[in-house]
Amino acid sequence: MEKIVSLPTPGESGLAKPDFDTLYETMVEYVWNAVCRMGVHGSDAEDVVQEIFVIVYRRLGRFEGRAHVKTWVFKIMVHVVQHYFRTHARRPGDRAAEKGTEIQALVAAQEKGPAGELERLEALRVLDRLLCELEEGKRLVFVLAEVEQLTLAEIAEVVEANANTVASRLRAARRDFDQALLRFQARELGRMP
Repeated sequence: MEKIVSLPTPGESGLAKPDFDTLYETMVEYVWNAVCRMGVHGSDAEDVVQEIFVIVYRRLGRFEGRAHVKTWVFKIMVHVVQHYFRTHARRPGDRAAEKGTEIQALVAAQEKGPAGELERLEALRVLDRLLCELEEGKRLVFVLAEVEQLTLAEIAEVVEANANTVASRLRAARRDFDQALLRFQARELGRMP
């Protein structure tokens, strides 16, 4: 079962900076899955996550607690993933999801047995295929909102845009995702939209 450790929120007396080990243990699974959902190639996901936490480690002493720690880490993650895409040519059909979703699949397997594991893996594969069809900016806000459950204000801070821009991108991303889902259902499941 997933270990949940509460991170301090800004303004808690003297607790705005968690130690690195606690931060890593709390966030690594979320960061890994978010990196994979953003489309980082499977063999590169481990390196990208490692780079994120190296930056977090180096900058933790300068963290001022003006934002929630999770938002701060996600902001670093977005910059590293954007750098990854600028420096690596994206190959069609590549997805990092298989490794990124192994953790989730193992949790599901423990809870539902072998049939539950297969069902969850297939659902995650479909989700990854659908996310691949979204344009990068839309995919980013969609993943942060729908998968990572960040608020519009947190997403705006992470992507360094105003909340109205984020809301507009999220609406467009949801529309595009719904259209991709309809195409998938028509193509793969033989259902007509």
